[in-house]
Amino acid sequence: MDITLPILILAIPIAMFLILGIGGVVMPRKVAGVLGILGMGTCAVLAYIVAFTYFFSGAPDFITELGQRLQYQVFDCTWLAFTEKLVVKIGFLLDPISAMMLVVITTISFMVHLYSWGYMEHEPGFQRYYAFLSLFSFSMLGLVVATNIFQMYIFWELVGVSSYLLIGFFYKLPSAVAASKKAFIVTRFADLGFLIGILVLSYYTDTFNFQTLTSNPELVMAECGGATFMGASVMTWAMVLIFMGGMGKSAMMPLHIWLPDAMEGPTPVSALIHAATMVVAGVYLVARMFPCYCQVPASMDFVGIVGAITAFYAAVVACCQIDIKRVLAFSTISQIAFMMVSLAVARDYIPVGEHWHAPGLGYMASMFHLFTHAMFKALLFLGAGCLIHAVHSNDYTAMGGLRKYMPVTHWTFLIGCLAIAGIPPFSGFFSKDEMLSAMYQNSFFWGAWMTMVAGLTAFYMFRLYYLIFWWEENPHYKEHKPHDGPWQMSLPLIILALVSCVAGFIPFGEFVTYNGEPYHIHLEAGVAIPSVIVAVCAIALATWLYAKKNDRPAKMRAALPTLWEAAHRRFYWDEIYQFITHRIIFGIICKSIAWFDRHVIDATMDGFAKITQKASVSIRGMQNGHIQAYVAWYFFGALALAAFVWWCIA
Repeated sequence: MDITLPILILAIPIAMFLILGIGGVVMPRKVAGVLGILGMGTCAVLAYIVAFTYFFSGAPDFITELGQRLQYQVFDCTWLAFTEKLVVKIGFLLDPISAMMLVVITTISFMVHLYSWGYMEHEPGFQRYYAFLSLFSFSMLGLVVATNIFQMYIFWELVGVSSYLLIGFFYKLPSAVAASKKAFIVTRFADLGFLIGILVLSYYTDTFNFQTLTSNPELVMAECGGATFMGASVMTWAMVLIFMGGMGKSAMMPLHIWLPDAMEGPTPVSALIHAATMVVAGVYLVARMFPCYCQVPASMDFVGIVGAITAFYAAVVACCQIDIKRVLAFSTISQIAFMMVSLAVARDYIPVGEHWHAPGLGYMASMFHLFTHAMFKALLFLGAGCLIHAVHSNDYTAMGGLRKYMPVTHWTFLIGCLAIAGIPPFSGFFSKDEMLSAMYQNSFFWGAWMTMVAGLTAFYMFRLYYLIFWWEENPHYKEHKPHDGPWQMSLPLIILALVSCVAGFIPFGEFVTYNGEPYHIHLEAGVAIPSVIVAVCAIALATWLYAKKNDRPAKMRAALPTLWEAAHRRFYWDEIYQFITHRIIFGIICKSIAWFDRHVIDATMDGFAKITQKASVSIRGMQNGHIQAYVAWYFFGALALAAFVWWCIA
């Protein structure tokens, strides 16, 4: 493949960032918007060409003798050389999941760029906003095509910086500033673990290269030489620490606290960063290192347990939120955790008939859901943006009955809800069924647990849908009649809705697989039928409770006030962190250290200073400016020195 196209995919967004960031202040708003949209649109076209060439060209560069599509380094340039073997390179890696992510990132980013032209039209800092969008797109694209884990880490941190800038875009709002700092700090702690894991792994393997690490994971395991630390192998520690970075970016418990607050940023930012691209970076990381994770079952157990707990927790919390963006935020956390569990259960090879369900099914299903989820979750977030744009509030209490006023938003939002609920024939049904099939193949517990989570997903999404579009109309509509957004906002909704309708029929397993061997997606009636029944029952319950105004929700809340309040307040995780940081770390530990510093260290130094000061005051007469006095002191000093020398000799 000609390296020009891959280079342009990375060069265009960083060029747009520099142009808009430096020259945006003197540009008209429309010029900046058009430049940003055209730049990202061109990048999307190039990404489609590269992905299409990789999957369909049949070029020998991409296909082995067995017909398997494996990793292909378009270019790979040496950047740093620590030792003869340990070399950091900057390159562009194509394989099934990176080619898929090129399509996902550029598609969603282009939709957000176009949508933002209408949504952010009257906001100050319009040019700066498009510059930050371009920087984020560059960072995420660089992350997914990295040829080595160190390059991934560099772009991983750039994604964090971009996210910080976009979440805090409304920097005059204290809540936005606090949210951006919270996201940055929490993910920095996670990324510290990621960096330590990279250093541990590279120390024993003498490589950062993904091809070397994943092509022969047994050799990687052997190179660790059976080294252990605190009862666990070094390889286990390395993989768990690397996963810490994924826990931070993908908002897994207990590092999930930043994502709901990140909704303080502009709604298109939520669609781009916190639904479709950045938050799936953790899933992508585990998928990229999947063969290494398979070598250490303990690390996969950790991934699965964290994912299962997070998925259930986030689904329960989403059932009790009032802010529509926070409902979608917790939905994202739950869905990403779903993908993590799917990867975790894919560690064993389980033959069933002619199929190898894991890792063929679990791995592929997770990647499939990553693709479909990106589309319908971006649709839902952009739909929420249209609602907020129309009623000027994030709370569903300011909405109700909007289906009459906003038909485009209503129908596209409904498609997104049906897709995420797993109702056929929408895309979420196919990908979620594949994940549940993998989980049931691993154990009945995993399948049943995640089926329950899927039921909760259907319930809280249709609770949100009915409260927005069917509940009693808000009386303020008489003063300000809501309406659909301009074409720049409506067109992305329609496109993403169409994709959410047909994406499930893509022969995904033919392309995005664990080891290059095609896997044919097939529905298992024993899994699909019960999961659809659970989803339909959950939707029916939401319909009974919220399709029209009644007192049933209030009665349920009154029956379980403690549980509802706890779920509404996210089970007090923020309060727990506040207690730990302010009361324990700052209040006890830091105060104790400060007291010791002030009363022991500073007091000791102050004592030395006072002794020195008093001694200097007492002898300052020795330097009074009189030559006779100096001669006398010199004379007596010489006598004293002579006497001391004589005494020593004697």
